[in-house]
Formats: sequence, structure tokens, C-alpha cells
Amino acid sequence: MSHPPDPAPGANFVPPAESTASDFDGLETYLEYHTTEAEADGPDLSHRLKAGPLAMVETAFLASTAALIWLVNTYFPPGPILRILFPLPMALVYLRWGPRAAWMSALVSGLLLSVLMGPPRSLLFLIPYALLGVQLGFFWVRRANWYISIAVGALLGTIGFFFRLWLSSVLVGEDLWVYLTTQVTQMLNWGLERLVGLGILDVSVLGQANVEAVQVLALISVLASNVVYLLTVHLAAWLLLGRLGAKIPAPPGWVQDLLKE
Repeated sequence: MSHPPDPAPGANFVPPAESTASDFDGLETYLEYHTTEAEADGPDLSHRLKAGPLAMVETAFLASTAALIWLVNTYFPPGPILRILFPLPMALVYLRWGPRAAWMSALVSGLLLSVLMGPPRSLLFLIPYALLGVQLGFFWVRRANWYISIAVGALLGTIGFFFRLWLSSVLVGEDLWVYLTTQVTQMLNWGLERLVGLGILDVSVLGQANVEAVQVLALISVLASNVVYLLTVHLAAWLLLGRLGAKIPAPPGWVQDLLKE
């Protein structure tokens, strides 16, 4: 069998056209992106194939949006409407670009608020609202049902409430939790005394309002209010994020029945 002659010294080697075409075909096949077919009700992740500047721009934009919502609600509060939107930008970043981008958006929004409003108020945004956004995105990407995400979010919101109370106590120099519960206890005892004086209640109810009972009731009320808040956030996200191509799990049947009515 005859072999092709060796190229002369100094001559450029030109590969055969057939081998060059096959090599390029193999390289193109290797570089081609293949995505698994997403669930029918899952978020559309096709945009991640164009990740790069788009991910960075969306992360920065949504981080600044979250900071702007917090800023407007602080200085020009329109009521509870904007409070519902606090965790949604970070959750949207998680749904579209994953956990790293969500944590970056939370950090950037906190740094931006620390420049605009000072570190204490930026911490009040980070804990719990920025963390809530990441937590909700974590559960929504994994298609967890509403009961799980609301329960975990309510616990996180309760921790955020006590963090806010602790930070305020540090800045004021007084234990606000003990102060508030003591004041509520005294107010309840005063009200009971008035009702007993009017003959509406029996004398035996006097002194039954103590600080420990008030603290337990306050803890239960804080947890219940966070459950209601998380339910409202889920409803807002279900109505808004789906239009942005980032669907969250469908609500329970009884919620859908209420919305239909």
C-alpha cells in the first residue's frame, strides 16, 4: 500500500477537505445546547441559553427595583400594597437565573440601600424580605406546594420580626420586647379593672393578665400575621410572575375555588 509523500520542509500542511468538514461537524455537535423538555406548568428556562450579559443586567435591574420599592415604601408609604412586592424581585431572579444570581441580587440591593438609607435600614430589608425572596424562589423552582413554602416563609418572617425588634432595641438602648409586652399587660389589667367596676366581669378576672401570657399571645399573633402575609405574596406572585415567564406552582384547590367565585 502506497503512502502519501511527506510534505517538504517548510511547507504548510493542508488537511483534506473531507476530514476538515467532519471535524467542524463534530465540534458544532459538541457545542450545541440541548435542553430537556420542561414541565408544562414549570418556568421557561430557554433564556438561560443566552446567559451572560442578560443575566447580569436582569440581576442588577431587579436588585435596584427591590431597593427602590423599599425606599418608596419607607418615605412615601402607600399602605400594605408595596410590602407584598418586597420579596418578589429576588424570587424572580431565582426562577430565571438560579440561586447564585438570587443571592447576588439580595446582596446588591442591601448594599444599595445601605448607601441610600444607611446600614440599619438595609439590614431590615435583608432580614427577612431579601431572604424570603431567595427562600420562595428555592421552593418555587422545586415545585413545592404552597403549604410548605408558606410555613417556612412564616417562620422566616417571624425570625425577621424579632430581628427587627432586637436591632431597634440595640439602637434605642432598651429591651423593646419586654417594654411593649409590659405596657400591653398593664393596659389589659386597666381594662379589666374598668369592666369589673362597671359590673360586667367578675372580680376573679383581676390579675389574670400577666406578661408571660401576653408574650405567648404576641408570638402567636406574629406567626399568624406572617402566614397571612405569605399567602398574599403567593397570590401576587401567581398572578404576576406567570406573565413574566416564571410560573410558580398552582395554588391549592380551595384557593382556586375562592378566586373563581
